[in-house]
Amino acid sequence: MSTSRKAAQKEVRIGMVGVGGRGTFLMRTLLSIPGVKVNAIADQNGINAGRAAGFVKAAHGNDPALYVGGPKKFEELCAREDLDAVVASGPWETHVPVAVAAMKHGKYAATEVPAAVTVKECWDLVDTSERTGMPCMMLENVCYFQNVLTVLRMVRENCFGELVHMEGGYQHDVRFTKISKEGQLKWRGAHSVHSDGNLYPTHPIGPIAQYANINRGDVFTHLVSMSSKSRGIADFAATLLGKKHPLAKKKYALGDINTSLIKSHNGVTVTLYHDTNLPRPYDLIFRVQGVKGLYMGTVDGVYIDGKSPKEHQYEPFAPFMKKYKHPLWESLKKEAIKNGGHGGCDYVTLHEFVRAVRNKTQTPIDVYDSATWSVITPLSVESVKKGSAPVKFPDFTRGKWRTRKPLPLKGY
Repeated sequence: MSTSRKAAQKEVRIGMVGVGGRGTFLMRTLLSIPGVKVNAIADQNGINAGRAAGFVKAAHGNDPALYVGGPKKFEELCAREDLDAVVASGPWETHVPVAVAAMKHGKYAATEVPAAVTVKECWDLVDTSERTGMPCMMLENVCYFQNVLTVLRMVRENCFGELVHMEGGYQHDVRFTKISKEGQLKWRGAHSVHSDGNLYPTHPIGPIAQYANINRGDVFTHLVSMSSKSRGIADFAATLLGKKHPLAKKKYALGDINTSLIKSHNGVTVTLYHDTNLPRPYDLIFRVQGVKGLYMGTVDGVYIDGKSPKEHQYEPFAPFMKKYKHPLWESLKKEAIKNGGHGGCDYVTLHEFVRAVRNKTQTPIDVYDSATWSVITPLSVESVKKGSAPVKFPDFTRGKWRTRKPLPLKGY
């Protein structure tokens, strides 16, 4: 049997921390990946933990150890010797403590997005990963959308020429995740009360950073950010609960539309939008523009100078999806569509994390990526507070970006 075949059969033992709705979904996706075993689950909510344990039992017949009751129970889980990796999928503030504990105990760490919410937390992830030698991967699933991977191949094959500008946004009506029908302010809503900036940047910036080889030949240098007035959440609360309800009268710091501008060392500019308080269709934009043409996700079109059939008109993206199939998506699409959410990209994301753990290699989204993409939130908040003043990006690679190689297309 070949070495690669043996590696593919090696069991990967996972501990889950946070098994609410999203955490349970990730866990069930993990259980569909051959060779994955969930040995332990931690959650402050015993009902969540018990439900998740039932899914594990039904899938593989084992009863995972449960850590329930206190906010620090995850530390006991991370200390277990029968785990290779720990996945943090609770609220945002729990991601760094769990990931740091996992790495300190010699485990691979994976976190839901964002990986961190403060500049210090980003450095905590980087410092711990470097000190322990253990990888930390933010599970940014948008990097594994089929269209996103197709565009990545087109970028690598120089279809658009040298990249100049990109645009993306988390433009998603998620008001229901902030205020419940019962009149409760949820944890995401609490962030909207206290913070004004781009609170959820990783979905658009992940692919954009990979297109631009950020941390691998280029680096973000600075950011400016501004926000509109805040009206959307209060209006939503008034419609849902009545104008006299306290949540309808409450002041929310988060502007309805945040716009952030980022520049890289090599002169690439990026526009990011954050739009979660207003009614709207979902749209990540994904404008990828170079000296020879561009891809525009909003219209799902491509224009290549001198090649597109009609001058100054987009042509449909579908033929490019066939011509520039990404090898990773092609190899996993059947299982991904069957077992993963968001069109299959959740499966591909977790599959790549598991593959790195199994082979004891670096994760494709590494700790430098996880920190760089997440730090946009606190930097944007700082810029907004300072009247849209420029704010410098930390160089989490400590200069290594100059010599690090771009992610390879094959075997990505």
